[in-house]
Amino acid sequence: MSKLRAIWEIMRLEHGFMLIIAVLIGAAISSQEFTRYGYDLLFAFLTALLLEASTFSLNDYVDLEVDKKNRRMDRPLVRGDLRPKTALLLFFLLFPAGILFSLLVNMRCFYIAILTGALAVLYDLKLKKVKFVGNFYIAYTTAIPFIFGSVAVSEHIPSAVTVLSVIAFIASFGREVMKDIMDIEGDRAEGVKSIPMYLGEKKTSIVIALVYLLSVVLSFVPFILLRNTGFYYNPFYLIPVLLTDSIFVYLSVGIIITENPPLKRYRNLSLFAMMIGLLAFLLGSLTGGR
Repeated sequence: MSKLRAIWEIMRLEHGFMLIIAVLIGAAISSQEFTRYGYDLLFAFLTALLLEASTFSLNDYVDLEVDKKNRRMDRPLVRGDLRPKTALLLFFLLFPAGILFSLLVNMRCFYIAILTGALAVLYDLKLKKVKFVGNFYIAYTTAIPFIFGSVAVSEHIPSAVTVLSVIAFIASFGREVMKDIMDIEGDRAEGVKSIPMYLGEKKTSIVIALVYLLSVVLSFVPFILLRNTGFYYNPFYLIPVLLTDSIFVYLSVGIIITENPPLKRYRNLSLFAMMIGLLAFLLGSLTGGR
């Protein structure tokens, strides 16, 4: 049982299931008859899940020595619950399987999977040392599942999918930059380049606040402007998105006016807000008029 738990942890499968929901949202927005694409959606789900699981496994393999130094006991390899070669085996088994499943959907999904997979491997091996580039990669991985789900069932990407992807990208970028402030001392010691090291903590906090507030403003675009979508004046979208927005506003104000903001708590709150936002996207895509 402990071995299965360790495999779950190294693959971060909870992240994988969130990606599946994002793929479903993209598909539901793009086609009223998305349920007819049963096999395509299944293969799209498996692509997202397997690429996520494989690259997280590679991540822990590459970071093993650093994680040992940082006493990351939340990592199965550090605890000794899994051997390093098991993590590497998971990558080499699951990564090509994910690419193969994307090919079974269509060529558009295949191209996205190839690009995303290549970026993921590059991030694990190189981009972590240049954190401001890595920030954009992490934000990309949050946004691309909506587009991936869209092209799985449609040749065209609706404006609603584009808007939701941009919101997800922006919110995720802000969250990653917040983590960079938390890691600034360790990054400086390791020679890692990050936005706070260029701008300083105060200016970076202002950037984070502006990014979060921009995501708040954009969240009203589907509700007010996107006619013929499930989001247009849909209370099932508005209510949870207002809760998400209130958290982001709270974080934006707090990170600027607080002397020593509790960044770990703020980051956890931002993840909670993004999960509620994902629920808002899901409800909006499945309910309301078109």
